[in-house]
Amino acid sequence: MITFRGGVHPPAHKGLTDELALDDAAPPAVVRVPLQQHIGAPAKPVVEKGAAVKLGQTIAEPGGFVSVPHHAPVSGTVKAIKEYPHASGRALLAIEIENDGQDTPADELEPMPDWRAVPVEALRDRVRAAGIVGLGGAAFPTHVKLSPPKDKPIHTVIINGAECEPYLTCDYRLMIETPDAVLVGADIVRRCVGAERVIVGIEDNKPRAVEMMERNARDLDKVEIAAVHTKYPQGSELQLIRAVAGAELPKSKLPMEAGVVVQNVGTALAIYEAVVGGKPLVDRAVTVTGPGVVSPRNLRVRLGTLCNELIEQAGGMTPDVGRVIMGGPMMGLAMPGADVPCMKSTSGLLLLLRHDLVSYELNPCIRCGKCETHCPAGLATARIGLAVELGNIERAEALAVLECIECGCCSYVCPARRPMTQLMRVGKSKVLKERARRKIGA
Repeated sequence: MITFRGGVHPPAHKGLTDELALDDAAPPAVVRVPLQQHIGAPAKPVVEKGAAVKLGQTIAEPGGFVSVPHHAPVSGTVKAIKEYPHASGRALLAIEIENDGQDTPADELEPMPDWRAVPVEALRDRVRAAGIVGLGGAAFPTHVKLSPPKDKPIHTVIINGAECEPYLTCDYRLMIETPDAVLVGADIVRRCVGAERVIVGIEDNKPRAVEMMERNARDLDKVEIAAVHTKYPQGSELQLIRAVAGAELPKSKLPMEAGVVVQNVGTALAIYEAVVGGKPLVDRAVTVTGPGVVSPRNLRVRLGTLCNELIEQAGGMTPDVGRVIMGGPMMGLAMPGADVPCMKSTSGLLLLLRHDLVSYELNPCIRCGKCETHCPAGLATARIGLAVELGNIERAEALAVLECIECGCCSYVCPARRPMTQLMRVGKSKVLKERARRKIGA
């Protein structure tokens, strides 16, 4: 089976939730909608404190082309627009809405059931108006991906159903429970970019999802379901392209350079709901799981719901929780607390016990080369880490630190327990700052 170079095989831990259907989370009494929920410019509020809002109403406009609007996840009253705790660890501006429990719809977006007769530009506009970003975790505005330059023809759409992060199962459940909607969303993407075919890539440890998607794709033209080797980070864009399309992308190049666009399973579903049903992105599937939660669950969650409320709906925390992570254990964010809202990029909440946590210290590199052997990006990670540690940013840049995808494989395999991923992140940040300084001539 085709796969990619490097990678690791962490324990999957998906058995906690993979047989649990998606349930609707109880609507929260209050939601906090952060204005910064995606890559690109934060949105700008268009409502004021005290305003009455309806479910799905636009409450913040895009802050630029690489930006999307946000919509009210509930109907009710705007209580405040101010800084609140954010998953990034900073306090960022958010719109707080008190839920009136009525779910009075705004009906801003007309359904497009006959979407095949709608001009492509109108479909792209709909995706942007619905506030859709990549729901696999990167949160890149989707309408930008659907607008490739004319000199970059797209021949293949890849739908990412790999879900390679341990513990997470919400994409798996979407493929089992809503395969037809996911495939229609994929077909809308295919039409937007003018591609010839669609390939859905699913790790082979999810045979039921493969079967359901194959069954629903049986009568569709030019749609393939590809079972790919189970290996982390199989769900990373470049690794999935390598596995299902056999294309190797040169360093620093985007998927469109290989004629490919990649969208997550959840994103395809959101596109279907926005286009066919006229529904903006106001909720998403989230897995609440881990040994630190009493009753792990898969939930459909209103955006802006506080994480501690979701944990309570999963039975609450066990007494010995050591860490709450937004996302999976490999690439997720360790949160300062659970008093932060779920966002468009929130695929899971993972609660680990104290004895599950591994301490990474700045120990000396023992030059074993394991991090470089397992790096899926093919980087000289040990040498980059040493360069960053010594403050030699020019050396880190020359060794292509910016190509790091921050998958965490290097930290996972390092026998010296060096904080390799953190060193990569620091190196990338310093290189970008230095480039910006050189650009302005400072």
